[in-house]
Amino acid sequence: MPRTDSDTWDLASSVGATATAVAASRALASEGPDALLDDHLAAPLVRAVGHEHFIKMIEGQTAVDDDPVLNRRAMTEQITVRTRFFDNFFLTAAKAGITQAVILAAGLDTRAYRLPWPTGTVVFEVDQPEVIEFKTRTLTDLGADPTAQRRTVGIDLRDDWPTALRQAGFDVTRPTAWIAEGLLVYLPSDAQDRLFDNITELSAPGSRVATEHMDVQSLPADWAEKLDERSRRAGSELKLAELFYTGERNSAGEYLAAKGWRVTTLPARDAYAANGFELPDDELTAFMGKDSGYLSAVLQ
Repeated sequence: MPRTDSDTWDLASSVGATATAVAASRALASEGPDALLDDHLAAPLVRAVGHEHFIKMIEGQTAVDDDPVLNRRAMTEQITVRTRFFDNFFLTAAKAGITQAVILAAGLDTRAYRLPWPTGTVVFEVDQPEVIEFKTRTLTDLGADPTAQRRTVGIDLRDDWPTALRQAGFDVTRPTAWIAEGLLVYLPSDAQDRLFDNITELSAPGSRVATEHMDVQSLPADWAEKLDERSRRAGSELKLAELFYTGERNSAGEYLAAKGWRVTTLPARDAYAANGFELPDDELTAFMGKDSGYLSAVLQ
């Protein structure tokens, strides 16, 4: 179903299902003696959601061996590069003395439970109320304990989440590490700008932010349809073309730089190489452009 301005979701539908897909990828990369990741909570969370396709995914039944992007090795390497980038972003911020972190559109993110946060660190998770409630309840039932002070903020990012964040104890005087992982393409262009406006307003000097770097405007008009077509070969029923917001939008890096952030971009090819992998030579990868990858920034 196409997006609307007031649509909602759970973890088995619409945008929420993409969060479950990402968790399933992390679970797959965390399996076996040569596991690339260590996210032991991802698989039980996916099973608790109960979506058949994603359960098959964590059991290794959905990989397409002859697809350069959707074979098991390519999928686990991609999620490993992505997960390690955001993990290292938080860990580097923590080493620099930042003890307040915010995970926007947290979904099934388990960093509040698995990263070695310094004592006194507060991690805020912001997402739809139903998503927050499900994950909190499921992890409690699993006996999982956060490794930081975890505070949840159940609110849609299209609503007044800054007020809700402050009401949850967020301290605007403390430098903050923010991540917006896998989020921007699901926001309308004006909502993306408001997101960065709000982050900037809430951030003390020295704060940091990380997200993906992608020139959406340069993508072919049918790129999402091509991605859906490939995904269907793996049995996915997700229609990403109905979930993405395409068209003109500001470059995240340029927008942040104009607001006083010192921006660094890491091309995907370099991110892969840093992890000992090679970026797949494929149409879908080429769509993203040679400079696509990851972005981090520090507020001056």
